Amino acid sequence: MNKLVDGAVVGNAVQDESVKTFHGGCPHDCPDTCSMVYTVKDNKLISVKGNPDHPMTRGGLCVKLKDYEKRHYHPDRLLYPMKRTGPKGSKQFERITWDEALDTIVSKWQTIIKENGPRAIMPASYLGNQGLVHGLNGGDAFFNRLGATVTERTFCGEGSCTAWLLTVGPTAGVDPESFIHSKYIVIWACNSVSTNLHHWHIIHEAQKKGVKVVVVDSYASKTAKEADWHIAPKPGTDGALVMAMMNVIIEEGLVDQDYVDNYTVGYKELAERAKTRTPEWAEKITGIAAEDIRKFAREYATTPPAAIRLGVALERSYGGSQAIRAVTCLPALIGAWRHVGGGALQFPVWEHPYKFDVISRPDLIPEGTPVVNILQLGRVLTEEIKLDVPIKSLMVWNTNPVTQSPETDKIIAGLKREDLFTIVADHFITDTAAYADLVLPATMGAEMEDMILSWGHLYLTYNAKCADAPGEAIPNNEIFRRLAKRFGFEEDNFKWSDSECLENYVAWDSPACEGIDLAYMREHGFARLNVGTKDNRVPHKEGKFPTPTGKCMFLVEGAKNFVAGPFRQMYEGFQPGEDLDALPDYVASRESAESNPELAAKYPLSIISPKSHGFLNSCYANVTEKIKGQGEQFVMINAADADMRGIADGAKVRVFNDRGAFEGDARITKDVNPGIVVATLGYWRQLNEGTVNCISSAEFGDMGHSTTFSDNLVQVELG
Repeated sequence: MNKLVDGAVVGNAVQDESVKTFHGGCPHDCPDTCSMVYTVKDNKLISVKGNPDHPMTRGGLCVKLKDYEKRHYHPDRLLYPMKRTGPKGSKQFERITWDEALDTIVSKWQTIIKENGPRAIMPASYLGNQGLVHGLNGGDAFFNRLGATVTERTFCGEGSCTAWLLTVGPTAGVDPESFIHSKYIVIWACNSVSTNLHHWHIIHEAQKKGVKVVVVDSYASKTAKEADWHIAPKPGTDGALVMAMMNVIIEEGLVDQDYVDNYTVGYKELAERAKTRTPEWAEKITGIAAEDIRKFAREYATTPPAAIRLGVALERSYGGSQAIRAVTCLPALIGAWRHVGGGALQFPVWEHPYKFDVISRPDLIPEGTPVVNILQLGRVLTEEIKLDVPIKSLMVWNTNPVTQSPETDKIIAGLKREDLFTIVADHFITDTAAYADLVLPATMGAEMEDMILSWGHLYLTYNAKCADAPGEAIPNNEIFRRLAKRFGFEEDNFKWSDSECLENYVAWDSPACEGIDLAYMREHGFARLNVGTKDNRVPHKEGKFPTPTGKCMFLVEGAKNFVAGPFRQMYEGFQPGEDLDALPDYVASRESAESNPELAAKYPLSIISPKSHGFLNSCYANVTEKIKGQGEQFVMINAADADMRGIADGAKVRVFNDRGAFEGDARITKDVNPGIVVATLGYWRQLNEGTVNCISSAEFGDMGHSTTFSDNLVQVELG
């Protein structure tokens, strides 16, 4: 096989000496973090392929990335700094220079700081780029030094993180590659075929060997259709299902008592709670037959090694994080951690040696700095939430809150404020950028050096700068470097080049990085961390959980709610702090027929808004070819619900509640049960009549200030 050395392929595959190949890493918000091969001619990216040498990427890319080079040169690409010339939202801009853009920002911010203080400035970012340098935390040090309001960014997985960390600590859990050794696989609230494709390949290989694959999801996703058994609880009721599984495992003597006695805390209390959580009790809540619950529990407990893939979608109802906590207890209950390929998989990132304190510099945050959560951006900007210092300026990069945050009508109302100075750095005039006062052109993958964080496997991934950026686009980190220089900030972070950032942002001297350094990454493109192999990794065979006790915590006395540091600029001030239940349990949704019958009488349908197969959040949802593949905005509805509303297949329908409305094409299908509708996330508002987050609530879930995207009631009518 040809190898990449000093940027060029050795071998006879490339004949044109002006064509070179480089190592790339997919920067998008996806657990797979694919290792890629960039092909470049005359400093222009001409093709992108999956790296065939990477054990998970295996040479393949998903439908979103397979023509990534086209996105770099899309005709709508933002090429120059622009300032608004028309009403907010009109997308009327004119080109300006970088000096004018940066000078305007500094002047506006200095005035705001003089009149209101730096807390009137708010950063807004997420994982539109997962790079260590240019991604989620790339602007933290700058805004922390500025003294701006700290932003919690809890779009996806943060409640899951809180639940996981309380129960088993910051462990990577079972290696995703070790699923090839599993004998019973449960995919819980994860549509792997669409959102974790390269792990699905491993699971499918195990399935072909006779391993049973069970998918727990409230609708028949692409992954559910590939499963040996699809279990479809009502939205937000997974916690009842798993508590009933515990009941069966305990009452029928299927517990690994030796493992529980030696490596867990709180079994007696957990068993007492589970005693009343019978399958019959759960059947009434979940809609899953009691005998199916018993069958599921028995199979899971008696087919070692059993592995669970936890999806972030499980957190998206009010009690979702308690459900995750309960699922995370299951492997210890049956001793699954004893085996290679046994246990649970959440985010392997916990064992990646990233130095978030160095990246984010929380030591620069002034004492008493307040915290705002991006899920409630609309409430903050409209002053429904009263802050001591109202927000007067917003800077947005790596996120598109007008499509991705809930209660989007409120966000737009806030962005229209004439006294709000908004800056957006992006690749296109997104739904959010349309309301900006200044838009700044940001570089894409092949145009900047970085290492890409992975929350789905145990490899470090390098991304080379190998193509010239079109127009005057610059990397996110360069924007903050230039602003820091204008503000006179002298800390080392603001003077480091991107390469120097990488030298400082990874603990290269850690045991996990033995034999790996930045030079190695540049040569090879990826490196497996030294945390065991797929064939021998058994991190908790004898307990050794990274918890205060070293054990799996069924019971956590005095537990308090918190958001993990990387999602709040590594700031520990003003954590949520509410008391949490010492034990896992079922917690009902806020919006369901059972929990809120008065609301359900008005809005009788539960809506689920999973990720789209053809988009990556809102990325690619402006690309014609991707829209064709994904389909125009649609609403999946069962025939029973469609018939009573006079809705025919393909008809335009309106989905609404008190928070807002959107339109889509009806897809009448058995893939959703009666009482449930599904509309996928990511469509652009400027191309549609509203999008699904118009109807989503900004109320938090039960832990980690998580989202409640699957805890919403709606009505559907002909459009």
